[in-house]
Amino acid sequence: MDDLPLPTDRYDVVATAPGAGPQHWAGAPSAVLDPEGGVALGYRVRGDRGDHVVVAHGDGVRFETVAEVRPAGLGASMVERPALLPVDGGWRMYVSCATPGTRHWWVGVLEARDLAGLAGAEVRPVLPGGAEAGFKDPVVRRDANGWRMWACRHPLDVPGAEDRMSTTYATSDDGLHWTQHGTVLAGRPGAWDARGARLTCVLPDGRAAYDGRASAAENWFERTSFAQPAGDGFAPVPGAPVVDVRYLEVLPLPDGTVRLYYEARLPDESHELRTELLPQATCSDRFDSPIQ
Repeated sequence: MDDLPLPTDRYDVVATAPGAGPQHWAGAPSAVLDPEGGVALGYRVRGDRGDHVVVAHGDGVRFETVAEVRPAGLGASMVERPALLPVDGGWRMYVSCATPGTRHWWVGVLEARDLAGLAGAEVRPVLPGGAEAGFKDPVVRRDANGWRMWACRHPLDVPGAEDRMSTTYATSDDGLHWTQHGTVLAGRPGAWDARGARLTCVLPDGRAAYDGRASAAENWFERTSFAQPAGDGFAPVPGAPVVDVRYLEVLPLPDGTVRLYYEARLPDESHELRTELLPQATCSDRFDSPIQ
C-alpha cells in the first residue's frame, strides 16, 4: 500500500477550526492548479455564525482568501463541499446547497472571470435531485472526453435516515447539462463503510479516495480509504488502511510530488483543514487504523 497517498504526521494547518467543539469545521477542500501560477483552493467553514465556502489562492500551504460564498446568496440554508475548476475565460465552482426546511441537497454551479467574482455569481442548478434523493459533495473532472462528476447521493425515502449515502456518476459535454449513470460506489453490509461511501477524489491512475461510516451514529465521524476501478464502478482496494480524516483531496504537482488536503478531527470534535507534501508513490509513516 506504499503507493497510496495517505496522510502522515508531517502536516501544515491551512485553516484552523472556527471555534471549539462539534460543528466547528474547516475542511471539505477542493484544490486545483491555477494556470497562471499557484494553487486555487475552495473549502467549507461551519461555525456559530453559520457556514460558507471560502475561495482562496496561495502557494499550496499559505493562502489568502479572495472570495466567500454564503448560503443566503444561493437560496440555500447551508453550503457544503465545493469543486473548483479553471475553464476557458475564467473559473467554475460547483457547490453543495441545502434546500431550506428540508434534508434535501442539490449541486449548483457558479461562473466568473476570476476567483474573486465567484462571490457574486448567480448559481445555476446542475444536479437538482428530487423527492427521492439529494446530491452534494461533487468531484468534477474535465478531460479530452468531456466532463465527469461523482456526487454523494442521499436517499430521502426514510425520514430520519437521510445520512445514508452512495456515490453517483454523471457525464456532460459542457459541464452544465449532466446525464446520470447510476451508483458506482456503495457501502458494504457489516463493514466499516456499511452506512455509505462518498468518493472524495480520483487519482490519475483511476483509483479513488472515499469516505465511509458504519452507522448513523458515525455521521460527521467518517473515515477515509481507497477504492479501485471494478466493472462500471469502484470496489475497495483490498487491505487498504482506513484513516481518521475526511474529504481527502489529492493534487498532483508538476514536479512529480503530491499535495494532500483533508479535514482532520481534533480531540474536542472541531475540525481543521490540513495539507502535506508527499513524494510521489511514497507514503510512509501513515496513520493506519485497525478498523477492517
